[in-house]
Amino acid sequence: MSSEDIAEEIRSSFPGTEEVIVQYLSGYLVDDAGEEEDVLQVAHLILSSLAGDRADILENLMLKLGDLLEEQLNARLKNRSNPKLLKLDKVMDMSKAQISSTIALSEGVDLESINKGKASRVDVKKLEKQEAKLRAKIEKRSKRDLYEGSKLLDAHRKQQSYEEMFMKINPLEASASAKQKSKDIHLPSIDVSFSSNRILSGATLTLAHGRRYGLIGRNGVGKSTLLRHIAMREVPIPAHISILFVEQEIVGDDTTALESVLKADVWRDHLLKEEVQLNAKLAELESEGDEKRFEDAREELSARLTETHARLSDMDAASGPARAAALLAGLGFDEKDQARPTKSFSGGWRMRLALARALFVKPSLLLLDEPSNHIDLNALAWLEDYLQTWPGTLLVVSHDRAFLDAIATDIVHQHSGRLDYYKGHVHYRRTQHAHTNHVLGFRNFTQFYSTKSERDRNLRKEYDTQMEYRKHLQAFIDRWRYNANRAAQAQMKIKILEKLPDLEPPEQEETEQFKFPDTEKISPPLLQMSEVTFGYTPEKIILKDVYIDVGLDSRIAMVGANGAGKSTLIKILTGELNPMAGHVTRNGRLRIGYFAQHHVDSLIPTMTPVQFLASKFPGKTEQDYRGHLGNFQISGMTGMQLIGTLSGGQKSRVAFAVLSLQQPHILLLDEPTNHLDIEGLDALMAALQKWNGGVIIISHDERFITTVAKELWVCGDQTVIKFKGDVQAYKVSLNYSHSLAAL
Repeated sequence: MSSEDIAEEIRSSFPGTEEVIVQYLSGYLVDDAGEEEDVLQVAHLILSSLAGDRADILENLMLKLGDLLEEQLNARLKNRSNPKLLKLDKVMDMSKAQISSTIALSEGVDLESINKGKASRVDVKKLEKQEAKLRAKIEKRSKRDLYEGSKLLDAHRKQQSYEEMFMKINPLEASASAKQKSKDIHLPSIDVSFSSNRILSGATLTLAHGRRYGLIGRNGVGKSTLLRHIAMREVPIPAHISILFVEQEIVGDDTTALESVLKADVWRDHLLKEEVQLNAKLAELESEGDEKRFEDAREELSARLTETHARLSDMDAASGPARAAALLAGLGFDEKDQARPTKSFSGGWRMRLALARALFVKPSLLLLDEPSNHIDLNALAWLEDYLQTWPGTLLVVSHDRAFLDAIATDIVHQHSGRLDYYKGHVHYRRTQHAHTNHVLGFRNFTQFYSTKSERDRNLRKEYDTQMEYRKHLQAFIDRWRYNANRAAQAQMKIKILEKLPDLEPPEQEETEQFKFPDTEKISPPLLQMSEVTFGYTPEKIILKDVYIDVGLDSRIAMVGANGAGKSTLIKILTGELNPMAGHVTRNGRLRIGYFAQHHVDSLIPTMTPVQFLASKFPGKTEQDYRGHLGNFQISGMTGMQLIGTLSGGQKSRVAFAVLSLQQPHILLLDEPTNHLDIEGLDALMAALQKWNGGVIIISHDERFITTVAKELWVCGDQTVIKFKGDVQAYKVSLNYSHSLAAL
């Protein structure tokens, strides 16, 4: 008997039953976790909702399930009948009774007397090990129940299409009543949980319409979980406020990129289809006579058509194709790309499509999770500019300080189960171009960081002062409590001390440190490209006549549009790709550490970090591997977790640990800041600044580039040239280019 046998019986009895329910029931009936429950009764209750008026089919199915499970149910019944603790008939004083402590539990055999005087043969260490395994097994089983329940919910959600989910979260009827209602959100006390973990407890969620909030916090604190709860209305967001959450890439199909963006606005698409249907029905009625019933039908359809036209006009439906094309162009899609099917794009470009779709819909509340991770500096500059004039409410999770400075009007700090709010101010930056007098910026993350640091210092100072006061009181009490002359004063001090409220120490600022081993010096040249030309086909050349020289003192940042050849150049330097012309010179002693943009693909999800390091660099002890992982904040039991269960930031830390064990002379880092939280990013920047090897980075993070790089090289038009200026000047030049293109 297996779960598949049970699943087949359920399918044959009730064809058409959702597969997630079939799998859940079949697994539940054979799982030992239900041994204390009447599993057949529970199954009967669930299946009765499917059966409806087909009671006879349900009863036949239950009989078959009883036959299949007979052996297992009998075994469970036998386990229940085993001897259990008995209640004594009267109270016994065991301190006075001359009786063995084991005789009452062993049917008359005195185990204590038998074993008295004999040395125990039990291996205590093995016993403790087995007990630990048993505890882990019990804990794993309890967690599995929670996991299976959440998996069932996720599977149910995945069965719904984007259109169905959009209309469920944002009903069309609710949009009609939204005109005269406030779109501010104020929820004074919300609780958010994930499985058994409480993310927020009694927190206040306040989002004023028209403001843009940056949500920050450590990796694993629950920022993405909060966004999902808001998106699914699992916190009570008013129904008239439309919500859209950009979390994952779209599913590719034959729909073109432009058409995909247009279809994202389900309300617009629905109303356009309704318009076509109403016009068709009116055309049919035009050929009918002048009877009153036809006249009434025409009037009703005309009224509905007028209402549909008004709604389409309110949402500016006619300009849809032009707006969609402009959004795609801003995110890097040229005219040819816009006509390509979505299935032809890579994952990163599909994420851009998902972002373009959300911006096109223009919901009242837009939720973005790390939007800067999948776009280059060119598209990021455009996105910053676009979001600064966003008409609705924006809540964005990001660890990019420059991005938050550019777009956020407020910072929300999620920590310790609560949300703290920091309101910012507007600043202006003058540009060099006469027709763009100023670029709007907020610098609100920088302001938040300064305000928070000052507040933390004040809290620590106040706490220390209070502790000193209490110590002074206690010292007086201890000295004079039993002195006849001072006893009254000591009693007064005791009363004062008792009335003081309990003090909790302020939260310690968490800091991280990464460590790369110093590299030994080797004679130049280390790594050179000379007159290199490369293309994936002879017709499509990406790089032409490129020269670059990398040494131990190199600190180079590569910028440019996606597809310009930045990652290709890195792969040529590593030897992963060979040039079509020119040559690459590598020192024979040179070791290169390469952090790929999709580094997750190089990790084995079924291994733990310790096992993965051991497979790559055998010969060390487990403690050595764990100590090395600790250099990148993979500490404690995290090093023994499966890599597949780690967060994106933790996987990045494992990848950095692997790089450092290679003891490289040169690091080639392709988008290393993706997924790292702000503390991890600070640790990476500090480690690279201290390290004595050469570094080439590809990044969209302005602060990371400014801190780590000494040179800025721009990749584009088949060339790689050094930019005379910093990253801020480069972004200004991009904004200028966008302004010229818009003229």
